[in-house]
Amino acid sequence: MPGNGQAVLQVQGLKTVFSTRAGDIHAVNSVSFSLQPGELLGVVGESGSGKSVTMMSLIGLLPSPPAEVQAGSVQFGGADLLKLGKKALQALRGRDIGFVFQDPMTSLNPVFTVGFQIMEPLRKHMGMNKAAARKRAVELLELVGIPDAERRLRDFPHQFSGGMRQRVMIAIALACDPKVLIADEPTTALDVTIQAQILELVKELRQKLGMSIIWITHDLGVIAGIADRVMVMYGGQVVEYGPVREVFANPAHPYTRALMTTVPSVRGERAEKLNVIEGQPPMLSQHPTACPFRARCPHAFDRCARENPARRTVVEGHDTACFWDHRTGEPHND
Repeated sequence: MPGNGQAVLQVQGLKTVFSTRAGDIHAVNSVSFSLQPGELLGVVGESGSGKSVTMMSLIGLLPSPPAEVQAGSVQFGGADLLKLGKKALQALRGRDIGFVFQDPMTSLNPVFTVGFQIMEPLRKHMGMNKAAARKRAVELLELVGIPDAERRLRDFPHQFSGGMRQRVMIAIALACDPKVLIADEPTTALDVTIQAQILELVKELRQKLGMSIIWITHDLGVIAGIADRVMVMYGGQVVEYGPVREVFANPAHPYTRALMTTVPSVRGERAEKLNVIEGQPPMLSQHPTACPFRARCPHAFDRCARENPARRTVVEGHDTACFWDHRTGEPHND
């Protein structure tokens, strides 16, 4: 795991609210985390837990209105990204922070060639002329494992398979050698063979380029295989955070434990039913004043309905937001 030096990215108290006709939606609530140089941070949780909205909030990718970042700070490169103007953020996105979106077919523009879309950030952010940008685009396609790169620059997105389109998205995100790469569920729509290829590619690129990566996914198995630390989100909040081996071996939050029981086992009987987490994720129509997981939690007690637990330390580097002590099976005293 990378050392705990000066963080590349430091997020404190991030809060994002969507204004709708039905009222405000409190999508991200006091999220704090850091990203170390060369580290891969895995972000997991159910759909609607706030993973993607949190990361889009960091670099101004949410439409405003309806979205508004109401509180927090995002320290990157000596500046608070939340205080930067629109032009400064546009200059930073793609150059210093790359973003790989979830669906490459809708993220790539169907009317422009793949070459044009890779060359665009190179010409805008790096000031390259057309010939230099084209040469770099070929190198990027070769880097992400696309054969016959020179010819394929002239192809359109629909001429690529799903896995190849995802590789193109990664190439675009890597074009300007960013310090941080945010990958938003980049393998969700791919079959398991292509998914394995993309994961191997990310491991190789991380070793070659030494960048820091935030990897958003539903797949705990993926996180176990590639991440240094894991951040578990639920109801727009961080409920557990720590080194991936420590969290997986010693999960402290009931939600993390429930997630781990839903992972299918290859050793069970074929007729064995898959485990599910009973109930539904919480409505986020108001700022949380109680534990968001209490309605689905087998360990909930009176205090959970009165207070929203703050994160507390389990062991050094590992914390959780829960009133229940997983070691004793009883409410903790503080």
